[in-house]
Amino acid sequence: MGAIYLDKPMLDKEMEEGQVPEGLSYALASMQGWRAQMEDAHTCVTEMPGELADWCFFAVYDGHAGSTVAQYCSRHLLTHILATGKVTADGDPEKVKEGIRDGFLSIDSCMHDLTRQEKWENSGSTAVAVMISPRHIYFINCGDSRAVLCRDGHVCFYTEDHKPFNPREQERIQNAGGTVFLQRVNGSLAVSRALGDFDFKDVEWRLPTEQLVSPEPEVYEVERSAEDEFLVLACDGVWDAVDNEELCAFIRSRLQISSDLKDICGQVVDTCLYKGSRDNISVLLIGFPGAPQVSPEALQQEEELEEIFDDHTGTEVPGLVSVIKHLSAELIPGLPPGGGLASKQEPILGRVPTHRRKQTHPHTKHTLGSI
Repeated sequence: MGAIYLDKPMLDKEMEEGQVPEGLSYALASMQGWRAQMEDAHTCVTEMPGELADWCFFAVYDGHAGSTVAQYCSRHLLTHILATGKVTADGDPEKVKEGIRDGFLSIDSCMHDLTRQEKWENSGSTAVAVMISPRHIYFINCGDSRAVLCRDGHVCFYTEDHKPFNPREQERIQNAGGTVFLQRVNGSLAVSRALGDFDFKDVEWRLPTEQLVSPEPEVYEVERSAEDEFLVLACDGVWDAVDNEELCAFIRSRLQISSDLKDICGQVVDTCLYKGSRDNISVLLIGFPGAPQVSPEALQQEEELEEIFDDHTGTEVPGLVSVIKHLSAELIPGLPPGGGLASKQEPILGRVPTHRRKQTHPHTKHTLGSI
C-alpha cells in the first residue's frame, strides 16, 4: 500500500482534554502532518455505563488505506466489548480480558459483513487501548501502535508491536499460506494484526486468528499502584520518532513545568514532527495522582533555557535553518530529556521574523511505500 505525502505538513491539531473519576485526567493531541489524509481516530470514555461508572476506556486507532475502519472502531469498539457481558465490576480479570478479545473479534466480523454489503474502502486500522478500573489497568493492543506506563520515574510496562517479522507472527502468516518479505505481509502490509484489512482475511475455512492478518488483540492486566505517574497511548507516528524511555523522560520533564496535559500533548506532537515523523501523529496522555508536580527548580531551568534562545535568535541570523544549525553546534544546558532541540523548534520558529520564513501551500507531491 502506498501513502501520499504533502509538500508541507498540515500543522493544525485536534485537541481534547477532560477529567476522570478518582483524580485522573487526560488530554489528546492529533496532527495530520505530512500525510495527504488524516487517518487516525480515538476514543475517550471517562465513565463507562452502569455498574462500570468508575471505569474508563481510552483508545487510539491508526488507520491505513483510508479512515473508515478507524472511525468505525472509535464509535463502536467499546460497545462490542461490553456486549460480550464478560466485563463486570466484580469480574475476574481473566474474564474481563476474554471479553475484550471477543469484542475485537466481534467488531471485525461485523465490519467484514458491512464491507460485503456496502462496498467499504479496503482500509484497516491498528488499535491500542486501556481500560482502567479502580484496581487494574487493562492494556489492549492490536497492531503497531503502543501503550506505555510510567511508574516511579521509569517505564513500567509497554505493549508489544505486532510486526510481520516477529517470529510468532511470521509463523502464523506462513501457516496461512503467506510470506513475509520487505518486512511486510506478502510484501504489502507492515502490521501483522489489525482490524479491517479484509483482503488478508479471505480464507473462509480458517479461524479469524489464523488468517494472514489477525484481529485478535493481546490483553494484559497490571495492578494499579500509588506510584503510577502517567500512561501514553500513541500511534507509530510517535514511536517512529522517539522510543519509550525518551518519551517518558520528555513528558516527566514537561510535567515539572506545566500541569496542562493538553499543552504537553501538543509539545509531543510538535517534537515528533521535528524529529522527522512523516506519519499522522496522535498521542493520548492519562495522568495519575502520582504524576510529577510543577517544580520551582524546573521552572527556573526552563526560564534560563528560554533566555539562551532569546540571545541566539536575536542576533543577525538569516533564517530558521541557520538558527537551528547554529544552536545544534552548541552544548545548551537544560534541554528537555528525550526531546532535545527538536522539542524547542516550535518556540524558536516563533522568534524568527516572519519575512525570513518561506511560505508554501500544501498539495500532494509524490507517493512512497508505507502501510
